[in-house]
Parts: sequence; C-alpha cells; structure tokens
Amino acid sequence: MNALAATNRNFRRATRILGLDSKLEKSLLIPFREIKVECTIPKDDGTLASYIGFRIQHDNARGPMKGGIRYHPEVDPDEVNALAQLMTWKTAVADIPYGGAKGGIGCNPRDLSMSELERLTRVFTQKIHDLIGIQRDVPAPDMGTNAQTMAWILDEYSKFHGHSPAVVTGKPIDLGGSLGREAATGLGVIFATEALFAEYGKSISEMTFVIQGFGNVGTWAARSIYERGGKVIAVSDVTGAIRNPNGIDIKALLKHKETNGNLKEFSGADVMDPDELLVHECDVLVPCALGGVLSKDNASHVKAKFIIEAANHPTDPDADEILSKKGVIILPDIYANSGGVTVSYFEWVQNIQGFMWDEEKVNKELKKYMTKGFQNIKAMCQTHNCDLRMGAFTLGVNRVARATLLRGWEA
Repeated sequence: MNALAATNRNFRRATRILGLDSKLEKSLLIPFREIKVECTIPKDDGTLASYIGFRIQHDNARGPMKGGIRYHPEVDPDEVNALAQLMTWKTAVADIPYGGAKGGIGCNPRDLSMSELERLTRVFTQKIHDLIGIQRDVPAPDMGTNAQTMAWILDEYSKFHGHSPAVVTGKPIDLGGSLGREAATGLGVIFATEALFAEYGKSISEMTFVIQGFGNVGTWAARSIYERGGKVIAVSDVTGAIRNPNGIDIKALLKHKETNGNLKEFSGADVMDPDELLVHECDVLVPCALGGVLSKDNASHVKAKFIIEAANHPTDPDADEILSKKGVIILPDIYANSGGVTVSYFEWVQNIQGFMWDEEKVNKELKKYMTKGFQNIKAMCQTHNCDLRMGAFTLGVNRVARATLLRGWEA
C-alpha cells in the first residue's frame, strides 16, 4: 500500500473515531491549491531543457503552509499530495502554527551541474514567488535539495519582496539558518523515545537498539543513544549492515564512516545480512531509512518490543495490525520524526524576530515540544481507547477540524 492510500486510511479511521461530519471530512481532504509550472533553462552545453515543478498547498487553517521541496526524477503528483496532507496533520500534532504543503521538480539532480541546479531553482522560484511567502507557504529542503537550494530560493524571492529570511527554513547558518537544525530530527526522535519510555518506567541506558539507515537522522539518533548509555547492537545503510551484541562504539563508527564512506569494513563489529536487520533480536527497532520496510512478509518475525518510526511511513498497515497483535509498541512517524519541522518553526520564529537563539535554547525548546506532544497523544489514546498512531492522527485531525470550524468553513 502506497503512502497516499495509507495516509487516507489513517485519516478516515481518525475521522470515524472523532465522529466528524462527512462534509467536513471531505473538505479537509481537498487541497487548498495545486500549482504546476514549466521550468525551462539553458543547459551548460547551450541546449534548452524543460522540467515540471509542482507545489501542493494542502491546508492553511492553522497558519502558513509548510513542507519540503524535492528534486527527484519521479516527482509523482499523487505522492506529493499525500505528503502535503501528512504535513498538515504533522504540524498539528507538533502544535506548531502551520498547515501542510509539499513540492518538487521532476529532475535528477545528479545529472545537473551546480550552475544548472541554480538556474532551475531560480526559475522555479520566479514562477511561484507570489504563491509562497512568510505568512503563506514556507518551503524547506527534502530529497535532492539542501541548504544551498534554500539560499537560492531566498535570494530569488528577496529580489521581488525585499530581504525575507523567513520565506524558507533549513538555510545555511550564515543566512539566518538555526543552530541545532542539522541534529533536530534525530534528536527529536530521542526526546520522543524518552517520553515513551517514561510511561513504562524504562530508560534508554537499559535498552538495546537496532538502527536501519545511517544518514542524517540515523547518525544523530545513534550518537544520542550512545551518549545516554544505550547499546546500539546493529546498524545498516546502503553500503551494508553490521552488528556487535556487546554494543557498537558509535563515535568510532562515525569516524570510520567519514573516512571510508561505508559501514562494512568497520573493525568493531561483524558484517551481517541487511535483510536480517529488521528481525534482529533487540528491545528497540528504529527504522530511519525508506518507507514500507515493515510489511506483512517480515512483521511476524520482528523481535523488538518497541518500534520508533524515524523514517516516513516505514510500517505498512498490514504490518501495523500484525505488530499490534503481537503487543509491539509503535511510536508513529507523524510524531516521532517531527523534530525537524519543529526546529524549522524555531528558525522561522528567529528570522521574524530578527533574534537568533543559541543551540542550548533550541534543544531545550525542542525537548519541551516533543514531551508535551507525547502527553497530548497519550491523552487522546485514553479518551478514544486507541493505539499511539490513532492517538496522534486523532490529535492532529481534531486540531485542524476545530480551526476550520472556528474560521467558518461553509461561508
């Protein structure tokens, strides 16, 4: 089941639990605006190339729309739609004053030179500049884009609207990016895990962890687990998987990865079959890579007691049912990985105030938001007698529905 179908299914289950009016349910699903633009640029060799850019703005009942821009050969409007909708519920769960959006350009960034990427980004910004903005829609980096992409958007947008650092987040620090943004998603995952464990009287230091995916989120999560005395016993990324039942020395592994670019040759652990990683013996499984990795084929073999969804949509609905029957506790992605968008919000706030915070304040505020978020989800679980995923979805959908009703949606 793809991300769109899963998101719609979760949304419909949430509206049923909340008893929402069917007209309101329908209106919440319909995107506010879908933008499609042709971006034609001269290539370095003098030929012309045309790319299609999208921006789907899903909902703005709670504030300006927020979401990433991805550069990927298969930017599928359906998927972008699902991700925009998911951002609406995610920002509501995190209790930050945004709605959801998502966008992208159908291109392969690896096939484009730096100057071609810059031209493409600037043309895309020229075409959508009057539809994004500090109080309208605030883009951020996603697959295939980074802080440099945001710097080009900021510069191009500012030519039309004056210096506007708050128009995008995930910027370079020198242009008003926030300290702590780099670590935010991974650290948020850990604060979320600590909030969950507090419910069960457990702590990170007494648990064993398996981490799938060792990119930005996976490395920061592993580092934080290691610093808190937890044992990371297996790790994988695209280059392979390794394990050490006595715990991997994460600091040494990060050094090794920086020098060699892979995990396999690390001397402090043994190579293992990447397919076995998800069903490896452990207390906590943390998928930080792709969606749909836990399916009906492997869910029944999962040995972890807790799953922390650091990736987007790692557990498909069939696996969800199998795992909850087994009594596995799943901390849903819509909450677990919201540290990134929360610190993006802090970046936007700092830019609007023209007053930057130190990293300590960023992390302190992030912890506050993640802890409060978990308590709010838990309260929904008790009210509606549901699992954490539905607790999070009902919390998010209910907040958006209330804002929509208060604003007067039928007028």
